[in-house]
Amino acid sequence: MAHLLIVEDDELLRDGLSAQLMQAGHRITLAEDGQIALERLKADSFDGVVLDLGLPKVDGLNVLRSLRERSPALPVLVLTARDGVEDRVAGLNAGADDYLTKPFSLEELQARLQALLRRANLPAPGASPAGQTTALALRLEAHPPRVWLGTEAVDLTLREWTLLDLLMRHTGQVVSREDVLAAWQAEPGDNGGVASNALEVYVHRLRRKLASAPLNIRNIRGLGYMLEASGA
Repeated sequence: MAHLLIVEDDELLRDGLSAQLMQAGHRITLAEDGQIALERLKADSFDGVVLDLGLPKVDGLNVLRSLRERSPALPVLVLTARDGVEDRVAGLNAGADDYLTKPFSLEELQARLQALLRRANLPAPGASPAGQTTALALRLEAHPPRVWLGTEAVDLTLREWTLLDLLMRHTGQVVSREDVLAAWQAEPGDNGGVASNALEVYVHRLRRKLASAPLNIRNIRGLGYMLEASGA
């Protein structure tokens, strides 16, 4: 059972979410605006947050930024009626772990929330039985294009190297497909770039080459990619 904070100003939706998640066995605390949400977060501890962005008193993005300063690892599922790409990227870059655009099904919300809670309970990458962690150094080398995983060198194609460099420079932030394609086209010797639908092939190959690293290239639905710790 998880203790969840639901922050939603629409009373009907708030009550529906509460009933659904309580039926699933969770303990629920409610907040109808951003100011109350901040007070709840200071006064209690939670295992996850369902957060609407369009809140009175304090905007959801400001609640999210404040929350992240105190609780970097707390799972947050954002709800938004703002379906523009810029709004979704802003929410993810402010610290959201996932998002749903209204209207949505309660079943999908519950499934996504459960996935976030499971991920949050995973052990930290590299954790030993005694609780100690070992960092695997990751270092890019441009000539020749390759990445060092500790003392192991992994050869990369130029496009794989450029993709990884871009993701590493924006770790924890969304990198759009357009940004990747633009970076590839800017490379010396590129003769027209690559088709957008081939990008996933390069991402798959890079994931495979980085399989031993404590990293994950996360596909952000409809937006792009994000590099994060594999247990994040």
